[in-house]
Amino acid sequence: MKVIVKTLLLGACALSTTGCFTGESDSFIFTADLPANFAYYAVAKYAPAKGETCTVTLDDNPYLGFNREWRTAYKPESEIPIYRTVKGCRLAIYKIDLEINAIYGTDYGDFSGDTTAVIIREELKTQYKGTFDTNGESAIKGQCQWLFRTQGPKRRLSKGLDCKKIDDQGAVTKGRPVGAYTLDQLPGKTVILKIKLADEERPGWGDTWVKFPNGWKRFMGEGLEDQRGYCHGNYTDFSSFLMPDGRSCSIYPGCTE
Repeated sequence: MKVIVKTLLLGACALSTTGCFTGESDSFIFTADLPANFAYYAVAKYAPAKGETCTVTLDDNPYLGFNREWRTAYKPESEIPIYRTVKGCRLAIYKIDLEINAIYGTDYGDFSGDTTAVIIREELKTQYKGTFDTNGESAIKGQCQWLFRTQGPKRRLSKGLDCKKIDDQGAVTKGRPVGAYTLDQLPGKTVILKIKLADEERPGWGDTWVKFPNGWKRFMGEGLEDQRGYCHGNYTDFSSFLMPDGRSCSIYPGCTE
C-alpha cells in the first residue's frame, strides 16, 4: 500500500506546474519589514534543476512576479516555490530580483526605488550563506536613505532612494542588502527583508546644497535656468525651490527659516 501511495504522489508531482517534494515543503516565505510608504516588487527566477538536460526560454514564462501592482495591491508575504515544472522541465530557483520602492509625494511620479537580490545556489561558501534561527527565520538587514535634488526651471524637489546593507555588527556597508542561501536551506523557512530609514536625508551630489543648523539651502548657481546650480565658491546666493506639494521654500526640509 505504501508503495502505491508513493507512486501516486510522485505522479502528481510530475504533472504539477510547481513541482513538489514528498515529506517536506517545496516553498518558502519571503516577506519584508519596511518603513511607511515602502513596498517591494520581486521576480523569482528559475533555471533547469541540477541533472536536467531540458531548456526553457523567456517565452516559456520561467519567472514568477510578486507585488507587480505594489501601489494598489501590496502583500508583504509571498510564498515562493523552490522548484517548478514548466513544459516538462524541472526548474530550480536561483535568484530573486528585488525592487525596494518608496513614495514621497502625491503625484504619480513622486516615488523612487533601489534594487537588491536574494541569491540561491546548490552550494555556497559558509561566509556568504545566510543562517536561520530556531523559528526558521533569516533576516536580510539594510538601511535606505533619501537623496534630494531639484529639477526643472522651477526647481521642484525630487528624491532618489539609496539602500545599503547592514552587517552583523550593525554598521551600514557600501554594498546593497543582498542575501544568499542554498536550495536545501529554504523549504518551509521564512526570509525577511528588514529595512530601516536613515534618520537624515542628504543631497544627491555635492556642491549644490549647503547645510545650516536648521536645514539645507539650495545654491543659486548662475540662475534658475542653471539646472546644475553648482556653488563654484559662491556661498551667499541661494534660490527658492518647490516642494512636491507645491510650496515655495527656502530651506529643506523645514521650508521656511
